[in-house]
Amino acid sequence: MKKSLKERLAILSDAAKYDASCASSGTVRRSSVGSGGLGSTEGSGICHAYAPDGRCISLLKILMTNFCIYDCAYCINRSSSNVERARFSVEEVIWLTLEFYRRNYIEGLFLSSGIIRSSDHTMEEMVRIARELRTTHNFRGYIHLKSIPEASPHLIEEAGLYADRLSLNIELPTDAGIARYAPEKHPAGIRRSMGALRLKIEEMGDKTLQTKRTRRFAPAGQSTQMIVGADGANDATILGTSARLYGSYGLKRVYYSAFSPIPDSSKNLPLIKPPLMREHRLYQADWLYRFYGFNVGEITSTRADGMLDLDLDPKLAWALGHREQFPVDLNKAEREMLLRVPGLGTKTVTSILSSRRFTRLRLEDLKRLGVSLKKVQPFITVDGWTPHRLVDRPDLRAMFQPKPEQLSLL
Repeated sequence: MKKSLKERLAILSDAAKYDASCASSGTVRRSSVGSGGLGSTEGSGICHAYAPDGRCISLLKILMTNFCIYDCAYCINRSSSNVERARFSVEEVIWLTLEFYRRNYIEGLFLSSGIIRSSDHTMEEMVRIARELRTTHNFRGYIHLKSIPEASPHLIEEAGLYADRLSLNIELPTDAGIARYAPEKHPAGIRRSMGALRLKIEEMGDKTLQTKRTRRFAPAGQSTQMIVGADGANDATILGTSARLYGSYGLKRVYYSAFSPIPDSSKNLPLIKPPLMREHRLYQADWLYRFYGFNVGEITSTRADGMLDLDLDPKLAWALGHREQFPVDLNKAEREMLLRVPGLGTKTVTSILSSRRFTRLRLEDLKRLGVSLKKVQPFITVDGWTPHRLVDRPDLRAMFQPKPEQLSLL
């Protein structure tokens, strides 16, 4: 029996929830206000993504289809899975996007898909959706397309002309893991596509001699996603892979998605999902080596097994393991060392450097800057405050660990 549009929407939006690489930050400002057209990449508005300034942006997040010719062991939509299947036509995805926007439900589209017939056929239909939205309906909202592995380079390039962001999922942190759980996918081919996409983004980002302007091509860049906890890789391996991806392919983000056990899965996969806190700690560690001057080895050196501490954020865990570098004098220390103080973020450090040009800092000044004094006090000195030997206390870690909770018996 043919499913209704509403029934298919329920199936394909639920199937899309496993894709974590959904964000709408980083694109150019583009609005239909005063210029005709439809939609906007800005403003307030089904899937909620957050821009760097905290604005919540709503995206229609769906799969074009959850039919797939691949049989990746970790995927709920693999060809051997017995999930309920559904598919949208190109015209239906376009209609849904426009109608959801007109009702102010969304401000953009995040579109992925299972692979049907071939990678090129699937990618061609996704590109057609983006092209029709942009050229026929003058849609100016955000579009994120999940590129299909092994699709032809010219299709990926065409996608970049209409999408704000493209992403290619690397899936697992090691080639051995991909060979074991997704043998139909080829890591070298995925990396090759990432490299080609980076070169195209850089090429189109150069100003032309005639117009002196850059050309529009995937202005929000490219991203990828790794599944955490499916193949047994430790956090050091995961972060090492993501660092290489950032460095080699200029990715805007690497997303980490905690593995979810699926029905009738391979016996080689875990029976329980990893704690969501592990996913959270990976994001924190990711931030440290991208914006705080840490390297992956420093972040993952606090435990012999290469795993991050689930009870403490990575910066605090590092500080407790390197107490000889503390306390730090906030009135004298360089920016690089200030960024290593637990409780101080990049904006706070910038404010500290600016403020101390005119005055010597005290605890009350930090409080005005929104700093958590409980977290920062053992690691700093300022006028009127020194931690004495607080940083050397053997029970210092216990001060920061979450209090034990009574688990439910039901």
